[in-house]
Amino acid sequence: MKINKTAELGVCFSFIVALQACSSIQSESNAIKEELVSPAPDAGFIEHPELQKKRADLPFQKVWVKTGFQMSAYQEMVVPPVNTQYMMEMDWLHKASSANVISDVKKDTADLAKYFRDQIVKEFKQDPKKRFQIIETEQQHKKPALRLEIALVEIDPSQPVLHALSWAGPPGTGTAAGLINQRTAAFEGRLRDMQTGEIVVTFADRDTQDAGPLDLTRLTWYGPAKGIMDQWAKQFVQIANRKPGEMVTDPTAFTLRPF
Repeated sequence: MKINKTAELGVCFSFIVALQACSSIQSESNAIKEELVSPAPDAGFIEHPELQKKRADLPFQKVWVKTGFQMSAYQEMVVPPVNTQYMMEMDWLHKASSANVISDVKKDTADLAKYFRDQIVKEFKQDPKKRFQIIETEQQHKKPALRLEIALVEIDPSQPVLHALSWAGPPGTGTAAGLINQRTAAFEGRLRDMQTGEIVVTFADRDTQDAGPLDLTRLTWYGPAKGIMDQWAKQFVQIANRKPGEMVTDPTAFTLRPF
């Protein structure tokens, strides 16, 4: 088969440019997240989202903290199952006409929720500083405790199925153009004082990770959502351990994985 050398060189050049661009974006990711990743619309898990605002010392896009709240006053934490009811309201899912697709998304969403909760628990249990003792039920708590309540509210499928054919096509039909493929996920969260039942902190974030060619052998609608959840779980521990005035940054990952 005769190879079109011009098209081949064009693809290689675009690939190199994309690599250079991604390297630059990665190095400046903390500064540009606010410009590149807009907050997700309020889903309803947080009762008064209008009270939230962006704080420069925290990695999440929306935060509200009750006046006088001191995290240092608590020693235990419960992490209940992650709420997924808002995930089933995603716009792109409503457009899916296949019952099989919807069924698969429901199963995958439940698996992702379990994964997210398990990662949070793991990160707190592996925390060298042992900031919080994780307890499984509210009945177990003997010291002042917080309940970390999380709702997954969005996962952008990044249109993998729509892009799949263009990736499989000849050079120039979609490979270079689709090289940068952002994928996002969003959550809403709140901390509840287990003694009083009062919500003392609310927070929400949308983040992005992995930009790169689609791996057609492992094509999933949820893309790199687990990677984003891993980062959130680590940030929860970092925030729990931070000293007054200390900043927790957001290493938003704009990376390229061509292989």
